[in-house]
Amino acid sequence: MSKMEQVADENMVKNAVGGEDEYDALAVPPNVELTEHALTPLIVAALKEIFDPEIPVNIYELGLIYKIDVNDKNDVYVEMTLTSPACPVAQEMPQWVQGAIFPIDGVKNVDVDIVWDPTWDPSMMAETAKLQLNMFT
Repeated sequence: MSKMEQVADENMVKNAVGGEDEYDALAVPPNVELTEHALTPLIVAALKEIFDPEIPVNIYELGLIYKIDVNDKNDVYVEMTLTSPACPVAQEMPQWVQGAIFPIDGVKNVDVDIVWDPTWDPSMMAETAKLQLNMFT
């Protein structure tokens, strides 16, 4: 996969869509499965700080996170994928995700699984990611 270029940053997209609240509504990938838990928004915010090395968009809005499950003991399970099995950071990405979630106050354990089904494609991106990359699928 060739490196994609960002044509708009997050602030430009926020201005274009009408502000923070509108941006947040468009920043949710269409296929992500989230547990309703007090820690979930904090986990999402932490994952938005991790960027794909080849696509200048965070892994959450890129649609790489398929599931965030937080149980009643505050153990976190993340199911995610990569844009390609040949991703150069395939071995490091789970540790990046764990490293972003562990410091959140209250989190006990973090398990991250990389899955390949369904295969990632650009339709899994949040609208904000598509706007940042000037992609309309």
